[in-house]
Amino acid sequence: MALSAEVLDGVSDISSTVSEELTAGQTRGGEGVRANTLVRPYERTCERKRKDGTMNTKKFTILHSNDMHGDFLAEVKGSGGTLIGGLALLSGYLNKVREEEENVLYVISGDMVQGSMIDSEFRGISTMEIMNYLAPDVVTLGNHELDYGLPHLLFLEKMANFPIVNANLYIAKYHRRLMQPYVILQMAGFDILFIGIVTDAVLQSLTMDTQIASFISLEEASTEVGKICNAYKDEDIDLTVLLTHIGFDSDKELAAMLDPQWGVDLIIGGHSHTILDRPAKVNDILITQAGVGSDQIGRFDIVVDDDTNSIVEYKWQLIPVDSSLAEPDQELQAYINSFKEVVDRKYNTIVCRLARKLTHPLREEETDLGNLFADIFGGRAGADVMFLGSGSIRGTSLGPLVTLGDLRSLFAFDDALHKFAVSGAQLKSIFRHIMRLDNRDGEGECYQVNQGVQAVYVDATGELESLTLDGEPVADDGEYTICLQGFHFKNSGPNLGLTNEELTALEPPRVVTTSARDVLEEYLHAKQHLDAKVEGRLVYK
Repeated sequence: MALSAEVLDGVSDISSTVSEELTAGQTRGGEGVRANTLVRPYERTCERKRKDGTMNTKKFTILHSNDMHGDFLAEVKGSGGTLIGGLALLSGYLNKVREEEENVLYVISGDMVQGSMIDSEFRGISTMEIMNYLAPDVVTLGNHELDYGLPHLLFLEKMANFPIVNANLYIAKYHRRLMQPYVILQMAGFDILFIGIVTDAVLQSLTMDTQIASFISLEEASTEVGKICNAYKDEDIDLTVLLTHIGFDSDKELAAMLDPQWGVDLIIGGHSHTILDRPAKVNDILITQAGVGSDQIGRFDIVVDDDTNSIVEYKWQLIPVDSSLAEPDQELQAYINSFKEVVDRKYNTIVCRLARKLTHPLREEETDLGNLFADIFGGRAGADVMFLGSGSIRGTSLGPLVTLGDLRSLFAFDDALHKFAVSGAQLKSIFRHIMRLDNRDGEGECYQVNQGVQAVYVDATGELESLTLDGEPVADDGEYTICLQGFHFKNSGPNLGLTNEELTALEPPRVVTTSARDVLEEYLHAKQHLDAKVEGRLVYK
């Protein structure tokens, strides 16, 4: 069913900019951004009655999270010592709503795993056990569910006591979907269809696995949604919800492609960590997302008319999860602590002390923490340019005291480092590709670079104004060395704008190290009071 036009009159299509009510720093962008500011509820009502004046309606409450990234533990913030986030508080709120409301659904739009030491140490098994405790009604895959490999994902899927849906990940040879593509949940006599769609970053994670394919372009994803909706058109589907992990801007593009006859009502998304003050509306479809982590949760309160298969009333809120919201679930906290104790015993050793706390607030921008790490890796490789994936830095700050657990949580993805030779013209094309405006949208692959590099890009013209190394302009016919993490080499086409063949044309690549994390840990162990500052390595005009 499609949303009635009357319901959505006056709902303007909004961008992914942050609400004016958000505090400084809580912008849309890199992974690791948190939000804990209350956004005012947004609601619309439309009366649609039968000729006899009655309505066959039911009220539903849909709670939703995305990009939780193993964010299990609450943090103390503010002068009053308020507890913010954490799954014990989140579970307490879920329990409260389930007691207060009759028809409650809790859904998660991908990336439950990766981002904390507890998750990494237990390779997602701890996360899945904790998610079983939270008991979501349905979950979709995110790109990080693939981080431990495809076989391990299938193992985690078997552990889950809830359906994990994805419609567009296929076993290529047999043209069979890898996961359950959809689920129809029956509640209060109403049928609610959930379909899962995942980001193209999953396809990048599976680049070397030729047995797996994904219909992942927006056009193909739209077709997959249509197939499922058409197959169940004769069923009395009262509400159709897409759980996506493709980013907010892509959600809006996808919504515009969907045939209204397919009856999609809501898109609840993830991946871009977007904070909204109200849902977007495209093609009569409401689109929303709930930031990142467990500091907040999205809440839809909707009234659905069974006769017209339409939403006749709704209210949406982004609710801060803090100690004023609900009592923490002490049983879940004790369960989480059982994992934390194991991790603390193993990783609560001091690696070093930095000169000050270094930060990484946005992956689209140069950061002082990104500069430090890029300098360490670039120096180890002896490369002219180190391209360090900004998304591989999984937190917003480090230090001044650094424990092994802090470092492992922040740099969770271990990978090899590879060194290549490229021409100056190729090097300029890489910077032109990664610095382009549409790559800096919270969904693109952005990079930190080492000291001595300065690239100046003009947004208005889409041109690289200058590129210098140690103050010298890069010559088109010159030869230069670059260093990449293994993931970025495997996916160099979409990430850098150069194919593997183009990267290796001048000379064979060299493996600098099989473990970037080993390089990082050994360097920091040997140094004290390290510092780094943002110094204009990447300049946007």
